[in-house]
Amino acid sequence: MNGQQRSEQNLATFFSWVASKTEADFREMVMRGQLSRQEIARECGFAKSVLLQNPRVKDALKVLEAQLRERKVLPPVVEASEVDAPQPAVPNPRAAADKARLKRLESENASLRAELTLVRGDLERFRLMDDVLLSTGRLPR
Repeated sequence: MNGQQRSEQNLATFFSWVASKTEADFREMVMRGQLSRQEIARECGFAKSVLLQNPRVKDALKVLEAQLRERKVLPPVVEASEVDAPQPAVPNPRAAADKARLKRLESENASLRAELTLVRGDLERFRLMDDVLLSTGRLPR
């Protein structure tokens, strides 16, 4: 496959990816006022450089972001002169969900470790009983 064919394939992949997404999906992908290039590349299955170097994909992404800004999915573009004071961080619902999930998994992990310690103690006790029964001849063969 030559470069032109790969370029066409990447563009078709990008358009099919865009068609499969909802506005809510795009809202979750917002990173610093634009769609996350890394996440787009991962979901499309090509390198991030495709979004930067393939002119047709790059233009299609710009058009997509402009449309999303018109529909208020993405925040408006802020010029450097408009930024006087640092803006407070906008809470990211995805980050909050990830944080809650991490806390739940850490709690579950700690409880499973405690349970494993108890089970290992029981196993050692039963091994000792097994050895005693075997040495006294009371264990059926």
